[in-house]
Amino acid sequence: MGKGGESSKSSSSLRSSASASAKSPSLSSEVLIDGVWYDTSSFKHPGGRVLSYYAGRDATQAYHEFHQRSAKAAKFLKTLPSREAQPSESESSKDGLVRDFDELRMQLEKEGFFKPNYAHTVYRLAELAVMCVAGVALWMQGYKAASVVMIGIMQGRCGWLMHEGGHYSLTGNIKVDRALQIFLYGTGCGMSASWWRNQHNKHHATPQKVGYDVDLNTLPLVAFCKDVLKSSHPTALKAWLKLQPWLFIPVTNQLVGFGWQFYLHPRHIIRTKNVAEMAAFAARFAIIGALTYALGAGNTAALYLATNTVSFNYIFLNFAVSHTHLPTLQKHENTDWVRYAAVHTMNVHSSWWCNWWMAYLNFQIEHHLFPSMPQYRHPIVSPRVRAMFEKHGVKYDSRGYLEAMHDCFSNLKSVGDLAFTG
Repeated sequence: MGKGGESSKSSSSLRSSASASAKSPSLSSEVLIDGVWYDTSSFKHPGGRVLSYYAGRDATQAYHEFHQRSAKAAKFLKTLPSREAQPSESESSKDGLVRDFDELRMQLEKEGFFKPNYAHTVYRLAELAVMCVAGVALWMQGYKAASVVMIGIMQGRCGWLMHEGGHYSLTGNIKVDRALQIFLYGTGCGMSASWWRNQHNKHHATPQKVGYDVDLNTLPLVAFCKDVLKSSHPTALKAWLKLQPWLFIPVTNQLVGFGWQFYLHPRHIIRTKNVAEMAAFAARFAIIGALTYALGAGNTAALYLATNTVSFNYIFLNFAVSHTHLPTLQKHENTDWVRYAAVHTMNVHSSWWCNWWMAYLNFQIEHHLFPSMPQYRHPIVSPRVRAMFEKHGVKYDSRGYLEAMHDCFSNLKSVGDLAFTG
C-alpha cells in the first residue's frame, strides 16, 4: 500500500466485497437513490458529468452528502422519470458495512453533528483577520521574513476555510457559504470558487479512481500514480518525473499555483462570466497593491512571489499526504461510498497542533464519509467511525504526520523512477 496506487491484498478484498452492491441490471442512464431508479438521460447536471460516475449504481450516499442542504435538488429529483427498485437492487442488497454507515449517519444527524456552529465560523474568520494584521505589523517592525511567512500561511488558511464554504458547512446556508467561498478563495487565494466546486466534487465522488478523480490528472507537472504513465512520454518529461520528489517543493507547487492563479482560474471566470468572482479577483490585487505601496515594500512582484510560495506549499503539501500515495481504482472498477473513504483516503494522527495546521482535514476518512459535516467535529466522530470499521474488519488508516509525509515523497520517487525506467 502506498506505492503509486498498487493495491494491497486487503484493499483488493475490500473492493471485491463491494462488487455485489456496485452491480446493477439497470440502464446506464439511471441512478439508484433511496430505493428508486431515476432516469437522468435528459438531465444536464449543474455539477457537470459527476452524475455519470454513479450511472447504473447506487448513488444514495453520494446524493445525500452532496445535496443534504439543497431543497432545490430534492424538488428537482421528483421531476425525473423514475421506477421502484427491486428488493435485490436496493436496501436488502447492501452489505453490513454500508448499512451500519447509513445508521451511523442517521444517528449523527439526529445528534446535531451536521448543524453549523456560527461561533466557530466567526472565530475562523477572525483568525484570518488577526493573521493579516499581524503580517502587516511584522513588516512594519522590520521582521520581513516572518511577515512573508505569516501572510503566506494566512492565504493558505483562506484556502482551508473556503473549502468548508464549498461544502456548505460554514453557515449551512448555500448562498451565504458560496459568497464566503468566493470572497475567501478569490480575495485570499486568487482562485475561482466555482471551478473548485466542479473539480473537487468529482474528487469526492470517486477518490483515487483513474480517469474520474481529477486530482490524478496532474501531468505533465507531476505523476502521483503509475496508472497515468505511458511508455510514449517524451524523454524530457521522463527526466522531469524522475526528479519530481526533489522538484515538488521548490518548483512544482509554484507552477501549479501560479498556473491556477494566472491562467486556469481566470480563464474559467471569463468563460462563465462570473461577475462575483471577477470582483473578488479585482479586490485581491487592489488590496495587495495598496498595501505594498503604503508599506514601501519595494518590489511588489517579488513579495507576491514569496508569500504565494509559502501559501502554495502549505496547501499542496498537506493535501498530498492524505491521498496521493494510496491505492487506485481502474476505470472499470467500482466500489461504494464507504470503501472509497476507507481504502482511498487516510487520516493523519490527531493532535492540537496538527488539527490546527491542517484545519481538521487531517481527518480525511471522516471528511470523505461526511463532507457536509463541519470539519471541527471530525475528531469527535472519529472513534465511532473507527469502531464501525473494526467491526467489519476494515483498516482505519491513520498515520503520523512525518510518516505520511515520508510515504508521500517515497511514492513520488517510486513513480518517478518507474516513469524514467519504464
